[in-house]
Amino acid sequence: MKSTPLLVALTGFLAAFAALSAASPAHADNRVFIIANQSDGYGIDECLANGQTCGAHAARAYCQSREFTEATAFRRVDPDEVTGAIPASTGGHRRGASGAEFIAITCHR
Repeated sequence: MKSTPLLVALTGFLAAFAALSAASPAHADNRVFIIANQSDGYGIDECLANGQTCGAHAARAYCQSREFTEATAFRRVDPDEVTGAIPASTGGHRRGASGAEFIAITCHR
């Protein structure tokens, strides 16, 4: 059986496509966790809420406990940003009445 030029070209194209597909980088997996930020007596809550470097270790530990490699960001969340997503069991949506405050930690895998 004789190969046609079209078949040879198609085989070459498929081989090149397979090689490029295998070489493409894996997609990064990022996830944002919204957590209640309760005072711990050590000031970690303020470090996380203000995005200070002193909160980096706590944020990274939080991410690693959920099988992510690092925390790429952490900050205080305005309750209006997550309306309806904060369970009533946390004591309310606003800081003051219950002392509830929320932190967003972005984790990367």
